[in-house]
Amino acid sequence: MRIAHIAVLGPQVGDVVPDFSLTDQAGADRDLASLMGPNGLMLVFSRSADW
Repeated sequence: MRIAHIAVLGPQVGDVVPDFSLTDQAGADRDLASLMGPNGLMLVFSRSADW
């Protein structure tokens, strides 16, 4: 089994992400600007076991 180094997996702390728009669990459209707060935004990606 080969384990990838964390630096090659995706955006890193402090990286600027492109603008995006997604539908939330309630069906409302959310974009980066609507989620960003005065101190920034922390995005957490989690993979579900039932994917």
